Amino acid sequence: MSLHVQTAFLPHTDPEASLAFYRDVLGFEVANDVSYGDMRWITLKPAGVDPDAPFAHLVLEPPATDPTLTDEERQTILQLIAKGSYAGIQLQTDDLDGFFERVEAAGADIVQEPMEQEWGARDCALRDPAGSLIRVAEAR
Repeated sequence: MSLHVQTAFLPHTDPEASLAFYRDVLGFEVANDVSYGDMRWITLKPAGVDPDAPFAHLVLEPPATDPTLTDEERQTILQLIAKGSYAGIQLQTDDLDGFFERVEAAGADIVQEPMEQEWGARDCALRDPAGSLIRVAEAR
């Protein structure tokens, strides 16, 4: 039996800004782009990977669309997104310094430059256009 992550979800507050960031800055490819009314879900995959391969897709989704949420809960979610403390993801690269140079040159919101962590990882951190934290670890 095998088990793997199929999909991870991150909120977007501006689908065009998020698409440009994940596609043009991070290098993901669009696997699917679905609109429903004024909402939009953008499914991304690592560049060059078969879309049917068992790997994690990243879905950028409109926030707080669950119809069971109260208005107060929806407002809380939007406040947490605005604060940058609602969602996050960790990625991995075989060239952390090259990755960091590319995202820094693109004007990404840098939270932490590449550094050795006490737990043995070497990583950096940045935020996407919605404020979600992205940590990127160097493969070892």
